[in-house]
Amino acid sequence: MAKLKLFDIRNITRREIIFDIVFTVVFFLLQGTFVGINGNHILMLSLFNLLFFAHPLTRKLAVALLPFVAFEISYDWMRLYPNYKVNPIDIQGLYEAEKALFGIATENGTLIPGEYFNLHNSWIADLMAGIFYLCWVPGPMALGLWLFFKGDRSFYLRFALGFLFVNFVGFSGYYIHPAAPPWYAINFGFEPDFSTPGNVAGLGRFDELIGFPVFHSIYVNNSNIFAAIPSLHSAYMLIATIYAVMSHQSKSIILCCIIVTLGIWATAVYSCHHYVIDVLLGILTAFVGIAIFELVVMRLPFFKRFFQSYAKYIS
Repeated sequence: MAKLKLFDIRNITRREIIFDIVFTVVFFLLQGTFVGINGNHILMLSLFNLLFFAHPLTRKLAVALLPFVAFEISYDWMRLYPNYKVNPIDIQGLYEAEKALFGIATENGTLIPGEYFNLHNSWIADLMAGIFYLCWVPGPMALGLWLFFKGDRSFYLRFALGFLFVNFVGFSGYYIHPAAPPWYAINFGFEPDFSTPGNVAGLGRFDELIGFPVFHSIYVNNSNIFAAIPSLHSAYMLIATIYAVMSHQSKSIILCCIIVTLGIWATAVYSCHHYVIDVLLGILTAFVGIAIFELVVMRLPFFKRFFQSYAKYIS
């Protein structure tokens, strides 16, 4: 049997072409009108269309990745109505709670962990911290791609939609309790300044170490610095770990997920991007979100029909 050629238009249905055109046009119209288009959006849509038209297998992959696309879009759309317009920002209360619960006694007084690590760090810890933190989304996506190409696409979809649902739970937390990260309290005090740009904090040491502004390029476009609670950085690889266990992955894959998860938790505090409190609430968000998704959402009749249709298409 002859192999299917790349970009062979005969291997795509009219319905699929219409779906791609509508998705692309609607995204650019809505994103451009209400939030704004940047290079990341163009790259994301270009990659989606490349995969969609290249081959039947990559088309299934493009559609399978839509929950991750929805995650990126939903985060961006929080710019429309920032969380700090809904509830007061917690800056001093969170800082004082961290000091009371997890403060480290020094000769200069009690310091929060982030302050302590600003003074006590090493290049090895900085290197490992940067590597771990770069896995916060690529890690879960790597597990998802493994499940997809391994052929367990129904469970891949379950994982991807569970990941998206936990994000929605976490985003709700941003609005319920807007909070500043520790680097803000340390550098700017306890009064909110909405013009403050994103900050690499302790991750800047990783950029200096490798001589390239990896994290600067990420945090310069941070849409909201007052979204420290819960720490979704701490939730993402935990979600991957839980679903790796649920899908009976090999011990080496599960161990890798656990190591990266623990590394991200440590880095969140070490880099002064999150309080220990944020990390614990991020962990709680992952468990609660997955429990609601698995025990409630997955059992809703309309969602079951949607899931079955979606899984059938990408299989």
